[in-house]
Amino acid sequence: MLTQTRTVHVHAPNKQDVQRIHRVQLLINWSAQYPTMIPTITTVLACFVFYSAKAWSPSLLNPRFHLSTTTTIVAPLFNIPPPSETNVAEFKEYASKQSPPSSFFELQQDCVRSARLARKDGHKLLEVEFPPLPAAVLEMDDVSAYEVAAANLNLALDFCKGMLAADQDQIAPKKIAILFPDEPELKFGIEKMGGSANPYPGVVMGSIRTVDPEDKRLIKPENFLLNLFGKGSGGIVKPLPDVDMYVCLIASAQELPDIEELHELDPDKTIVMYNLKLDVLRGDLGAPAFPGKDFHDRFLSKVKPIYYLRTRQYSRSTRQPPFIVNYQGCLFRAYPGQYQTLLDTGNGKYRRIVSSDERPALGLFKQQLTDSLKEQGIIEEEGKTLSFLRTGYKTTTWWEEDRENASDAWKT
Repeated sequence: MLTQTRTVHVHAPNKQDVQRIHRVQLLINWSAQYPTMIPTITTVLACFVFYSAKAWSPSLLNPRFHLSTTTTIVAPLFNIPPPSETNVAEFKEYASKQSPPSSFFELQQDCVRSARLARKDGHKLLEVEFPPLPAAVLEMDDVSAYEVAAANLNLALDFCKGMLAADQDQIAPKKIAILFPDEPELKFGIEKMGGSANPYPGVVMGSIRTVDPEDKRLIKPENFLLNLFGKGSGGIVKPLPDVDMYVCLIASAQELPDIEELHELDPDKTIVMYNLKLDVLRGDLGAPAFPGKDFHDRFLSKVKPIYYLRTRQYSRSTRQPPFIVNYQGCLFRAYPGQYQTLLDTGNGKYRRIVSSDERPALGLFKQQLTDSLKEQGIIEEEGKTLSFLRTGYKTTTWWEEDRENASDAWKT
């Protein structure tokens, strides 16, 4: 850490000076105890000071010429700019120690930089994941899915504005499309943007599923079935012309195959899956009326998390007061940095527990936080049997395990 150094000089009298000072203090004390002797003591004191003035050391008469001891005060420096992006090793180390953002403005800056660097490295399938609203708001019972969708739309628009302005590498997209799963949701987005499908120069809004103008049917089964078995969309997924990057919003697990089809139709364009909660959607794969688990191996495992901030809360019972320990932390990654396991220490501050190049499973993430609390003595050690009963036999989900046909891009 860069520091600034402040030097404080401390001048100390020698042994003879201390003895002389003691004698003067003794005479003063006598004058206080025997007031009748003040004239005599004052005369003696004046003679003592006058005749011994030349004997005082320079440390008292002229402190500038006395040797000094040095005390160094180290203080952190703030607002230090990041290292140059051309130095890959230094910038990765900086990103690996980067703290979670303290505001949505800072979050957008970091998110745009991560996406820009990922596009520069040739990645086409990107994931951006973070809470779209403050934690206190998301925990409220009256927060609707439409409010979350509106917040994601506004954040996605700010993200697009930042990407259009990011011309450091001369690869900034010229036109970005914000995509909704289908036309009814597109109408919702247009309404939130004041009735315009072009909310900003260079940004258009559209839907992944488009209606064929030549299709005159009143009932369209494909719009209701929603790819129940992940067999394709029947030819209504079409890439938009002259678009360099897609930002996909509010898609469900049943609508993810449409994004895969869009990638196959337009493989050279960047697709950003913006706050889709892919971890939750992966858990639905393989269930009845949902795409199979092979969809993760085939497509979702190729999606690289370039900005990932997920908070988790846990509780732990103890045999001593307070009997219940509530703790929380977050898994944070800003490309090209490592994944960081961070423990929430309160007041918006986090302490880094461990970092790794590979994304830890959620069970391992919880164990890392718990082990940190054990080292601090907040949580007591337990035997193997009780620990097994707490965690169970399996601590990973099926998609977090090593799968033969899956890519490791989703966790690196």
